[in-house]
Amino acid sequence: MNPTGSDRSLFKRFMYRPVEHGVKILWFLCAISSIIAIFCILGFLLFDAVPAFIDIGLIPFLTGERWDPSSTIPKYGTVPLVVGTLLVTFGAMAFAVPLGLASAIYIAELASPRMRGILKPAVELLAGIPSVVYGFFGLVILVRLIQDWAHVSSGESVLAGSILLGIMALPTIISVSEDALSSVPRFLKEGSFALGATHWQTIAKVLVPAAIPGITAAIILGIGRAVGETMAVLMVTGNAAIVPDPIWNIFSPVRTLTGTLGIEMGEVAIGSLHYHALFGVAVLLLAITLIINLLSLEIMKRLNQSQCKGKDTCGRNSCAVITDRLTPFVPYLSHILLLAAFIFLLGIGLWQLAVILAGGVISAHMIERFCRKQQIQKIWFSGISILMGLVVCILIFIMYDIFSHGLPHVTIPFLTLPPSNLGRGGGIFPAIVGTFYLILGSIALALPLGIGAAIYLVEYTRENLLTRLIRTATDLLNGTPSIVFGLFGFTFLVIYLNLGISLIAGIITLSLMVLPTIIRTTEEALRSVPDSIREGSYALGATKWQTVRRVILPPAIPGIITGAILSIGRAAGETAPIMFTAVVFMQRRLPGSVFDPVMALPYHLYVLATNVPGARDNQYATAVVLLVLVIAIYGIAIVIRTHFDRKVRW
Repeated sequence: MNPTGSDRSLFKRFMYRPVEHGVKILWFLCAISSIIAIFCILGFLLFDAVPAFIDIGLIPFLTGERWDPSSTIPKYGTVPLVVGTLLVTFGAMAFAVPLGLASAIYIAELASPRMRGILKPAVELLAGIPSVVYGFFGLVILVRLIQDWAHVSSGESVLAGSILLGIMALPTIISVSEDALSSVPRFLKEGSFALGATHWQTIAKVLVPAAIPGITAAIILGIGRAVGETMAVLMVTGNAAIVPDPIWNIFSPVRTLTGTLGIEMGEVAIGSLHYHALFGVAVLLLAITLIINLLSLEIMKRLNQSQCKGKDTCGRNSCAVITDRLTPFVPYLSHILLLAAFIFLLGIGLWQLAVILAGGVISAHMIERFCRKQQIQKIWFSGISILMGLVVCILIFIMYDIFSHGLPHVTIPFLTLPPSNLGRGGGIFPAIVGTFYLILGSIALALPLGIGAAIYLVEYTRENLLTRLIRTATDLLNGTPSIVFGLFGFTFLVIYLNLGISLIAGIITLSLMVLPTIIRTTEEALRSVPDSIREGSYALGATKWQTVRRVILPPAIPGIITGAILSIGRAAGETAPIMFTAVVFMQRRLPGSVFDPVMALPYHLYVLATNVPGARDNQYATAVVLLVLVIAIYGIAIVIRTHFDRKVRW
């Protein structure tokens, strides 16, 4: 008797059952990799920090006013480091928030579709520039400009760090704020126009108040970006572990938490009190960044809930409720910020800027009082356009300075020869090859884990406590400062597993760092596939894994590729995770195995810029090569995303 089609389908399902269970277990193990990673990082950092907390005392460690491990009686007080971190962070926000918000308003509301298509990739390009390139630019150009302008002995200061970190935080603030403005329900905007409001009145009194949760999250994410930055602040803040006197002296050198780790970890004796104190600094840094990231996640969660609830108990949209509650406070908030800025400028003796600020505020009130609505709109739109132009000019200036000085020195011998004379001569061929080794190895390790974790979260489980824990761990891992990854790799891979400074240690460290990006982008790509396609596959008798492999993954591949390319770009430009785990400054031969150290472009540029005088030509040329590599990677990701955004229609 021949089996029927139904019998054959049941037989196939029975035969595939072990495969299905095995695949589900495999994806589950991939998914919990984020939880394992974050707990391993916390565990090993705490393990090495506890001896310092016991010997020094937790309270003296947190409240001590002097950090001087090399003195006769070593001092391990972190107050100067925390103060330095806060000063450059708040200074960065004072620079980045007005520029970022104005740019977000311009892109979301004022730019034409064609202009928006140009500006968004330009902002993403700012995000893709490696931090060591920013640091090199700041060390060569920004520090010198501040020194000449302020007539101080050194331009390495709070101001230099603040401006540089502000530029680096701009892409985050612009992107998230623009998304928040674009997500405000359209009927609010149309209702404002129907009541006779101008475009500017609608933006200022409707769109911005409604988008405040998202804008707040953008600012918090920008703060997290500034707090966790290592290489740029290491190169431009002067690295003096002092509290500025007076505290608002923006021309004073400072040292940050990340800068302390970057400077001292490479020279400390393993197992000494100084060694354990540095891990205490790392724990403090990680605690600060985890709090910042948890706060931003909570704000974004509430924003998403407010957008998804629809109607509230009063019958009105929840975004309208948010607008009603927050609008009265917006003018007072702006006045408080302006008053604080005015007092700050007077306090540090910048009378000219204080007078300009006061004049600008008075002029704004006069304009609001005596000008017509259309004139007010033109003035504000002109100011917003000027600030957007300033952001673009910053990008162009950085690019022009690096390429104009470095491109003439990028020759065939420079690309194909090993370095000589401490990097002043020869080329960077081993650094190029070492960078590619690190990139390819980290992606080969992180990509399967990331894709598997995303498949499990989207296809094999529903929203529950475990999935929320996995996503929270992924977000926290994504917000962990890169220097913390480097310390974890150093203590666990280099020392505990005895891998030494090696290619494999760098690969594992970088793969942990890029894993959250791959998980998140793959999740979004899988969710973009309509549920109707899944249901059709199941209706035809396909199993879960057959549906995922043959129906869901093929259309999601462009998004997965985009995430992989973005991860490649991040891995290519990072210095802090590999400086303690994988790289050496000079090496004439290529690594013979994964257990040998390598050269890498970011670290090579950092050492050239900070420790090798007379190597200016090779500094610029190395920066050009690194920048071209990262720009090309991000450019490919943007092209792929744009192509498939236009092509894919469900």
